[in-house]
Amino acid sequence: MDNKVTLGLVQISCTNHIEENIERTIARVIEAATRGAQIICLQELFDLPYLAQRVDIHGYELARSVEENPVLHRLGTLAGELGIVLIVPFYEKADRGLYFNTAAVFDVDGRLLGTTRKSHIPDGPQYHEKYYFTPGNSNYPVYSTRFGRIGVGICWDEWFPEVARILSLKGAEILFYPSAIGSEPDHPELSTKPIWEKAISAHGIYNGTFVAVVNRTGKEDEMTFYGGSFISNPFGEIISQLNGEEGVLVQEIDRNDISSARHLLQFLRDRRPETYAPLLHQELR
Repeated sequence: MDNKVTLGLVQISCTNHIEENIERTIARVIEAATRGAQIICLQELFDLPYLAQRVDIHGYELARSVEENPVLHRLGTLAGELGIVLIVPFYEKADRGLYFNTAAVFDVDGRLLGTTRKSHIPDGPQYHEKYYFTPGNSNYPVYSTRFGRIGVGICWDEWFPEVARILSLKGAEILFYPSAIGSEPDHPELSTKPIWEKAISAHGIYNGTFVAVVNRTGKEDEMTFYGGSFISNPFGEIISQLNGEEGVLVQEIDRNDISSARHLLQFLRDRRPETYAPLLHQELR
């Protein structure tokens, strides 16, 4: 396997017209593949407007099961036609009244390798996700794809070092984080973008991995998403980034850099898991 691989991130502004979001995204996926991208990741809930801005029981009607989701079937076929690995976030209906924020991973032959369910579910002004999503139970899978081993965390998951560490210990070389983050209604003067970049790119340092984060952009009702999708290397350096515009980010990486970083910063060697029992107790002091 070639240690060089080209990543692609698709950043768009979503509307209330789901078919339009899908068609525009597919066009961007084809663009990324044409530019050489081999693993392409879409943003969180890429085909939907960000429904968690408000509590509305009709939002549940947008969820689809894996088996009955025509968008997944279509994008899986597209992955096979283009010969790419494709990460597709979607709103999953697991059962009546049981819904997850999920990402499907397709390999180069269009085969569904599995799904990752968002584990950490936030709740706050205009981020009412606990109403719509059950905490995930997929146990942080890592996927062996044609172009390398990858792990996926979804939005709020990207802030938790435990998720990045687990995925890295399971062998992930690249951490993908589809996201939907922007304005904070109760703190209109604050942009979380700088701390978002620092917190997530730091996972690359602590684990010796590449990190690829794709965010949505544009204004949806009262929310403004700031885009800023980026790729960082195992030393935490952002090597490629979009601003607030719609677009496709394509960046070649060299997985040999993982060994270079881990040989210098021996965090995985020097771990002391036998001393970490306090992490298993949810206590605040």
